[in-house]
Amino acid sequence: MSKTPADSSGISFTALYTGAVWHRYGLSDDALATRQGQWLYHLLSPFEAASKAAIGGNLQTFLLQRHLIIDHLIDQAVENNGVGQVLEIACGMSPRGIRLRQRHPHLHMVEADLPDMAAKKALRLMAAGRLGEHHQVTPIDILAEHGEYTLEAVLQRVFDNRDPVIVVTEGLTSYFSLEVISGFWQRLSDALARRPGSIYLSESYYQPKHAALRGTLNTLGRALGGITRSQVSFHFDSDEQARGHFLSCGFGAATIHDPRDWYARLQIPQSRGEPLIRLIEAR
Repeated sequence: MSKTPADSSGISFTALYTGAVWHRYGLSDDALATRQGQWLYHLLSPFEAASKAAIGGNLQTFLLQRHLIIDHLIDQAVENNGVGQVLEIACGMSPRGIRLRQRHPHLHMVEADLPDMAAKKALRLMAAGRLGEHHQVTPIDILAEHGEYTLEAVLQRVFDNRDPVIVVTEGLTSYFSLEVISGFWQRLSDALARRPGSIYLSESYYQPKHAALRGTLNTLGRALGGITRSQVSFHFDSDEQARGHFLSCGFGAATIHDPRDWYARLQIPQSRGEPLIRLIEAR
C-alpha cells in the first residue's frame, strides 16, 4: 500500500470505544463487542459524565446523534429512491451493516477499513454468520492514490457501477486537516458523479462559539490527535461555510442537517443548547 504525506493508520484505536458505545445502547451485536472497547468505555465514563453536566452533551451524545440520523437518511434513500448499495468507509466495529441488512435484506452492504481493522471485522462477522454475497468487508485507504486499496478501485471492484451507491464516512473526516480530507472529497464527488443518484453521508464538528469550551475541545483534539497519530480538526464554523466547501469539492448539492431538526422525529439524545455536530448529505 502506497504511503502518502498524511497517515490514517492510528484511527482504529477510537473505533473500539465507538463500538462499545453502540453496544452499550443496544445498537450493536455481541459479535462486535471487544474487551478493549469495554475497558475504554469505563475509563472515559467519568469524563463523559462531567462533560454532559458542564455543556449539556458529551461524546456519547454526539456519537448517537450522528449515527442514528445517518441511519435514517440511509433508510430514506433506500426506501424512497431505491438505492441498493452501501459502502461504509472506516467501518470499525460499527453495527450499521448488520442492522441495515436486517431492515433491507436486498441491500448490497460493503464495509471497508484499513487492512488490519478490515480483517478483524471480517473475522467477527464471519464467525457470526453475517458475511455473504450481499454483505462483504474489504480493505480501503482513503489516502492511497494508487493500487487496490484506493477509493476508486474499491468502488469499481465491489459494486455494480451502473447503479447509485450510498457512501458513508462516520467518525473519520475530523482526523484530517481540511486540506487533506478535501482531496478525498474531490475524488469522491468525481466517483459518485459517474454513478447518478449516489449520495455521500458524513458528519462535521463545528468550532464552539464559547471561548472556554473552544479552548477545552481544541486541547482534547490535540491529545486525541497524538494518540491516533492524526491531525484532529474542526473544519467549519457554520452551515453556510460547510455547504459552500462541499460544493467547491465538486458535489452538485449539499444539505446540512442540524440534530435539533430531528429531535421530534427520531429517538436521539438532545444536547443542551446548540449541538456541536452537523450531518452532511452531499450528492
